[in-house]
Amino acid sequence: MDTAFPNGPRRDWEHAVVTGGAGFVGSHLCTALLDAGAAVTCVDDFSTGRRANIAGLLDREGFTLVEANVSEPFAVRRRPDLVLHFASPASPADYLRLPLHTLEVGSSGTRHALELAHRSEARFLLASTSEVYGDPHQHPQNERYWGNVNPVGPRSVYDEAKRFGEALTTAEAEVHGTDAGIVRLFNTYGPGMRGHDGRAVPTFVRQALAGEPLTVTGDGMQTRSLCYIDDTVAGILAAAAHTLRGPVNIGNPHELTVLELARLVIELTGSSSDVRYVDRPVDDPAVRCPDITLARDKLQWEPRVDAEEGLRRTIAWFREHADAS
Repeated sequence: MDTAFPNGPRRDWEHAVVTGGAGFVGSHLCTALLDAGAAVTCVDDFSTGRRANIAGLLDREGFTLVEANVSEPFAVRRRPDLVLHFASPASPADYLRLPLHTLEVGSSGTRHALELAHRSEARFLLASTSEVYGDPHQHPQNERYWGNVNPVGPRSVYDEAKRFGEALTTAEAEVHGTDAGIVRLFNTYGPGMRGHDGRAVPTFVRQALAGEPLTVTGDGMQTRSLCYIDDTVAGILAAAAHTLRGPVNIGNPHELTVLELARLVIELTGSSSDVRYVDRPVDDPAVRCPDITLARDKLQWEPRVDAEEGLRRTIAWFREHADAS
């Protein structure tokens, strides 16, 4: 696969391993890599990933599925030149249900993926998250900010798993010279999300299409920055093609409140739903917005799809897949 970017870096991938490849972001990555001509091995234990996400890939030339828990040692048949570590529960509903599994994937799973990349002399990319910033005191958040994270709160199993994964990736690169990078993803959304995964966009879309009240937490004034999946995938592959270790923020700097998001979903779906306010989760961040200066300067990347267009595409997918859960 020839991954090229205008005025930017370039690499030719032959075989990519995507851990968590049946998840939301992972499955879109598998598709993009296959479309560009790379062979892809998807590694997933389906604890949160869905077979439906990769059903259309199973018969494609170059695609291999390995059903395995990356927290345990796993093997792939062919030496990769790219390892994308995206295995992890990512929604609050999932990591609160699977707290120990989340910590294991972020620690042992990251170590096993790094070992595969090191012995294969492959480029390694860790999927980290904006959650490493916690409930931030800096706004917008740049990569030099260390964050404000509660290490024993209900969200800590995810936040700290990712923070540890970043530390492990950095140490591996320093000690063993592994070609490793880190991307911090911000609020990605789009087709293929589960309607009941607990995140705002799929929850609001599902509720609006069903004519149910949209459940806005707190007063709805907390902010989020939504990045459409196609833009996120482009940013990830740009980071993979670079030698940049990072971490580097991949997200959309356009910020909106949760209440504004709910009202926009109601408008775009033409729903008769109203808004119902519910209690705000513990340690829910008040603001979330990436500074993407580094991604713009080093990767020549920035998002292209605005929230309204991305939500239209997402709503259309949910209408077509009314049974998405």
